[in-house]
Amino acid sequence: GGNVALGVFATRSPYRPNPLGLSAVRLERIEYGTAEGVVLHVRGGDLTDGTPVYDIKPYIRYADSLPDAKSGFAAERPEPRLTVLMADGLDNPFTPEETETLLQLLALDPRPAYQHESGRVYRMSYGGRDVAFRIDGTVLTLLGF
Repeated sequence: GGNVALGVFATRSPYRPNPLGLSAVRLERIEYGTAEGVVLHVRGGDLTDGTPVYDIKPYIRYADSLPDAKSGFAAERPEPRLTVLMADGLDNPFTPEETETLLQLLALDPRPAYQHESGRVYRMSYGGRDVAFRIDGTVLTLLGF
């Protein structure tokens, strides 16, 4: 919900402070009582030997998209909360596919859950651009790139 302060690695936010690689892996087994502590044995990671693992999350079907995997943590895709409009005369630099993805992201309400100031201009990075938008009620207006 966003009302509890969490580190960026505690969330599935696509807005990360640095370009870390991501791999979906299969947990084969858990080994307890080793000299290193608890050891997770995984298979299928896109890693080289000695690569540090900074974050581990459970599989979520709607976010990770591995059709045969099981999802028990968050089985349902979130529903859009906002109607997204583009301001008149806005010069859109994105392809139709990129625009559709942006509109879907914006419809999910990218603001922190504790910020709901009507009329405030919010910003987020998308496709190497600074996307500006305003939210009034359930309507998000895309203001510029």
